[in-house]
Amino acid sequence: MSLINKMLQDLDARGGAGEDAVHQQDVKAVPPAERDLRPLLIGGVAVGVLVLAAGGWYGWQYWKSHRVPPGPVPNIMQSRAPGARPPAAAPPAAAATVANAVTQAASVAPMPSAPPAAPAPVVVTEHAPITTVSPAPATERVPVAARAEVADTSRARKPASATHAAPGEGVVMRDLTPKQMSENSYRRALAALQEGRINAALADLDKAVDIDPHNDAARQTYISLLLEGRRTDDAMRQLSTALSVDARQPGLAMVLARLQLEKGGPALETLQKTLPYAGNNADYLGFLAGVLQREQRHAEAAEQYRAALALVPDKAVWWMGLGISLQAEQHLPEAREAYRHARTGAGLTPELKSFIDRKLDQLSR
Repeated sequence: MSLINKMLQDLDARGGAGEDAVHQQDVKAVPPAERDLRPLLIGGVAVGVLVLAAGGWYGWQYWKSHRVPPGPVPNIMQSRAPGARPPAAAPPAAAATVANAVTQAASVAPMPSAPPAAPAPVVVTEHAPITTVSPAPATERVPVAARAEVADTSRARKPASATHAAPGEGVVMRDLTPKQMSENSYRRALAALQEGRINAALADLDKAVDIDPHNDAARQTYISLLLEGRRTDDAMRQLSTALSVDARQPGLAMVLARLQLEKGGPALETLQKTLPYAGNNADYLGFLAGVLQREQRHAEAAEQYRAALALVPDKAVWWMGLGISLQAEQHLPEAREAYRHARTGAGLTPELKSFIDRKLDQLSR
């Protein structure tokens, strides 16, 4: 305790000294202990090294994936005979042969495959590794060039191929045929009709018959809608197109001929073109007989009336038409008999019955 007391006394005495006393401005705070910065420096250096390493790796990968693979071009150029034209400028005959071969292969299988015994292809895709390209021996240089030409041509025709696979995906996509595309448009038109969207249905039907002119269901629906909308000229154009594609449609020919009669068109020509395909269609034969009668070709009209009545004997209107043509040809007894059959038949309006009565009275004199 005495030592501590002595130290305290000394301090008190020092504080009271004049010039020897410590001034306030001379008193300074003790600086804190210096912080060790070595771990921070080491961490910064490590981070910098990692960043440089990552940048170098990504740069190497980018350079590797975008550089042009050496090897294929020298092989192709060396295998080409002196003065030979490059594959892209092959003669027309060779190009046609390659095109036919590609087309035949596409028609046999969805995905064309390489021949079993063919070596590794020389022409590779843009991102193919260099290791997949192997130089061809001198004895196989010409076949390699030929295979390169075939590969170039097949790549050029790739959009027209039957099937193709999307890169990086395991799904094989198949191009639609014109018939399938037309059928899809027809189905969209039917859906639009159910929803009451007539204009949309007409647009899809027009597209369907334009893609596949043999889509009879779409064309008949299209014609029906055009007639309902009183678009007679458009309907006649569609009917004419349908018959030019396939004349074996007597029903459409009758519709077109009826419209042509109203417009003053060649109705008789339309019916005569389709007559070989009418078969035993009594309505077609009776309609043709009526058109012939309008053209004052009564002998031919009588022949067609008889053919129609042989199929449907109780059609009173056709018996009346037969009587008119026979009377015009001065076959009066036969005409009188035809009128009598018509008078006893069914389905006549009062006006037609009066007409037949007047004809019978005229022939009985």
